[in-house]
Amino acid sequence: MHNPQLNRNGALQHLLTIDGLPREILSDILDTAAPFTEVAEREVKKLPLLRGKSVFNLFFENSTRTRTTFEIAAKRLSADVINLNIGTSSASKGESLLDTVDNLCAMQADMFVVRHAVSGAPFLIAQHLAANGRDHIHVINAGDGRHAHPTQGLLDMYTIRHYKKDFTRLIVAIVGDVLHSRVARSQIGALTTLGVPEIRVIGPKTLIPADVDRLGVRVFHDMRAGLKDVDVVMMLRLQSERMQGALLPSPQEFFKYYGLTADKLCCARPDAIVMHPGPMNRGVEIDSAVADGQHAVILPQVTFGIAVRMAVMSMLAGT
Repeated sequence: MHNPQLNRNGALQHLLTIDGLPREILSDILDTAAPFTEVAEREVKKLPLLRGKSVFNLFFENSTRTRTTFEIAAKRLSADVINLNIGTSSASKGESLLDTVDNLCAMQADMFVVRHAVSGAPFLIAQHLAANGRDHIHVINAGDGRHAHPTQGLLDMYTIRHYKKDFTRLIVAIVGDVLHSRVARSQIGALTTLGVPEIRVIGPKTLIPADVDRLGVRVFHDMRAGLKDVDVVMMLRLQSERMQGALLPSPQEFFKYYGLTADKLCCARPDAIVMHPGPMNRGVEIDSAVADGQHAVILPQVTFGIAVRMAVMSMLAGT
């Protein structure tokens, strides 16, 4: 079966999910991002790779951090960037998602960066473009429902590779609200594809999907046991806005058992790195002493995120 993310030559056409992408594609993205990181560090402001291209940020769901990093990435590649506040525009007037896309295609769009509360929305747009002969327009999923957040997963992989070099010898723990996290799904898919031998998920039973072990991960409900000897600790944001019903007694109770403190971090390897996709809830998911401590690589994740998004956009523009 043809992967809708790849063109006939096997090159990246859209980035919709990490699931189903071969290891070679993931490695190519990470390799392509490396010189862009160096560009950022040298403060070279612009490269001409997307000059004359129009990138539309279609954010049907708020996310200042993700939208801003996509905008910076596109502008560093010399693209024309159009940010659409969908909540106050055509969608709120009853125009359908695909009507909005069609109108933007008429404005000579080259790339859509899509964030949507409904799982599958970026896939729908990609299918619609293909059905209407618009294969030259690319779609990047910037987060859809509980489903996927592929560029976050990729920037996390870039961060791990930067600090740990070799994926095939690592124990990685993903901690917290796995149930509502599209980031966790992308992380698990990427870690598996890149050859990480042991992936653990840690959290209360109410926030761990019942069938998550099918993904080849080990499930822990005890934080200290789950963190024993891990190389990478990937904390997740508590997704209170997506919770229905009382899944937690209180944020304080969650922090007591599953918040990352210096004491709990001692169970991990001495050189373990601590990651978080942001925004952090300090005192709920992570203690400030850890978030600002020597093990944390949370701010470098943000910097690497710009480079990874530059890599994805440049690869798509070349197909």
